[in-house]
Amino acid sequence: MGIEQIGVVGAGQMGNGIAHVLALAGYEVLLTDISDEALTAARELIDTNLTRQVSREKITEADKAEALARIATTRTLTDLGATDLVIEAATERETVKQAIFEDLLPHLKPETILTSNTSSISITRLASRTDRPERFMGFHFMNPVPVMQLVELIRGIATDQETFDACMAVVEKLGKTAATAEDFPAFIVNRILMPMINEAIYTLYEGVGSVKSIDLAMKLGANHPMGPLALADFIGLDTCLAIMNVLHDGLADTKYRPCPLLTKYVEAGWLGRKSGRGFYDYRQDPPIPTR
Repeated sequence: MGIEQIGVVGAGQMGNGIAHVLALAGYEVLLTDISDEALTAARELIDTNLTRQVSREKITEADKAEALARIATTRTLTDLGATDLVIEAATERETVKQAIFEDLLPHLKPETILTSNTSSISITRLASRTDRPERFMGFHFMNPVPVMQLVELIRGIATDQETFDACMAVVEKLGKTAATAEDFPAFIVNRILMPMINEAIYTLYEGVGSVKSIDLAMKLGANHPMGPLALADFIGLDTCLAIMNVLHDGLADTKYRPCPLLTKYVEAGWLGRKSGRGFYDYRQDPPIPTR
């Protein structure tokens, strides 16, 4: 099952990073999004990030030029039908992901593998809505993709060995490391990480500590490179809430109940870095806590 051309659905924070590392590893990449603005912004960001790698002597100018030449963009989702592997990296909403796969299915080659970069949604359930559940699996990159070394590979109940081996080969060609996860809500990384972030928000909500104190305590007391509230802002509070809801609904355990303060911030549109405000106000330099 040779993979040479890879389609990436979604040119946002995850999609552009995935396109970046795939192109740098030698794959032909077709990146799609619903807006020209998103595609233009993605190419500019990929260019910037590749330039940073050149300046740090991680890659050469020739590597950068070749990688950029391997990335094509389109607003037409069905153009991805000719690719060997599709990585869906759209917003973390199951209805959106299902609609993307339904639109793609009539245009795919019989042998094309479908994957989702979902951080929490059931792979088995997504696969069951397609015509190829045996050639469907979870392909979960960590953010920021060019920096983080881990990829979670998640088998659905129907995923066959050939599909798993083909995706493992892609991970190895990228120079990354795969962790194999079973198809349970939030898999491994977010099953552990998100409840920690949620508990940090409860600690703030209950007045145990301030934003500054909580993040400082975990950085200096647990040797975390980033405090949990700053990390939540980096991930996006809407994404954190979506994952906590998947955990709460999927496992029916009250320990996964999203903190009401997290819900309030999302309702306010304070989603973290991408919206300018979250647990910190990024309109200030340096950012200042909002509570």
